[in-house]
Parts: sequence; C-alpha cells; structure tokens
Amino acid sequence: MTNKNTTTEEVKVRPQATPNPHAIKFIVNQTLKQSGKVSYRGLTEVQDGMPIVESVFNLNNISQIFIFQNTMTVTHNGEWDNEELKGFVAPIIKTQFKDFDTNFKTPEEIKDEQKKEKRKEQSPDIQSLEAILDRTIRPGLRADGGDIEINDYDHPELFVTFQGACGNCPSSTMGTLQAIQGILSNEFKDDIQVIPE
Repeated sequence: MTNKNTTTEEVKVRPQATPNPHAIKFIVNQTLKQSGKVSYRGLTEVQDGMPIVESVFNLNNISQIFIFQNTMTVTHNGEWDNEELKGFVAPIIKTQFKDFDTNFKTPEEIKDEQKKEKRKEQSPDIQSLEAILDRTIRPGLRADGGDIEINDYDHPELFVTFQGACGNCPSSTMGTLQAIQGILSNEFKDDIQVIPE
C-alpha cells in the first residue's frame, strides 16, 4: 500500500543528531514502517519498490539505513558532511514518500517473525534476556536510531549484533556495551559476558 494521497507538503522531516557522529536520524510525521524494523547495509539488500531507500543509497558513501516506525537513520562512512547529507536525504523522503509502501516486509523480517514465534520455544534464559533488553536497553537504542539483537547465548557468553546507528558507533563498543553488561549482570547472571559480533 503506497501513500498516493499524501502530498509532498504534508510530509515533514526533522533531522536529528545521534550519538554516532556518522549517523543522522530523520524523524518523519508519517509512518515509514507499519510494523517491525529493518536495517539495510547496502543497495544489494534492498528489494524492489523501495524508492526512498534506493535513492539514499545512490548518494554513495552510505553504509547503512535503519527504518523503525516513523524514523530513518542514515549512517555514512565519514565522507559526508552531516549538514550536507541532511540537505539531500530530507527532500528524498518528502518527494518519494507517496510511492513508498509502509507495509513492506523484508525476507529478513519474515524470518524475524518466525524467530519471534520460536521465541516461545527458546530456552528460559534467552526469553529472560530478551525481556530484560526489551524493558531496559532497546527503548534507548531505538530512540537513538538503532537496536540490538541476540544471536546466541552459551553461558556465560551472550553474542549480540548492534543495528542501525548503533552498528558502527564508537559508543556501542564502549559505554553502551558496558551499560548492557552491567544491567544483565545485575538482573540476570553476574558472570555474563556480552560479546558484539
């Protein structure tokens, strides 16, 4: 379902800085993604019918695009001036929103939905870890244009992946990782080791 009845004037885009100096969060007054979240690491991962995402990647030197609800976080490789990039991305979102399907699901998301169903079958430890992250860590990461995913847990090691602006942010490997480690040590098991992949 595209947004043919939405005019360019109705689409408002507000760029916002993130803790990652190479990532900008674009907050839109329209929903970009009806459900779920998606992180693209290159044009080859983008399915057909995604004009906004394709156009932003075509700007070159874009390393990741993360979409969640009404935000799009664009991460670049350091070759862009952030103010200049804001001037290119905001108009792309405004002018191409009418052709953007906000109900899209990627193959990865379909797999994630299946994962969530399987979450009920996961070990009590992973269910517990997911619940703690949902309550304590994920809201803050999503507010900064990112997220975290559990890949595996083999006591005491918890393997995770940072997504969106958190993917290559220096604070992900320092402060954020330490905060996650501290919370999980207090609320789960004190000897847990969080390992980013």
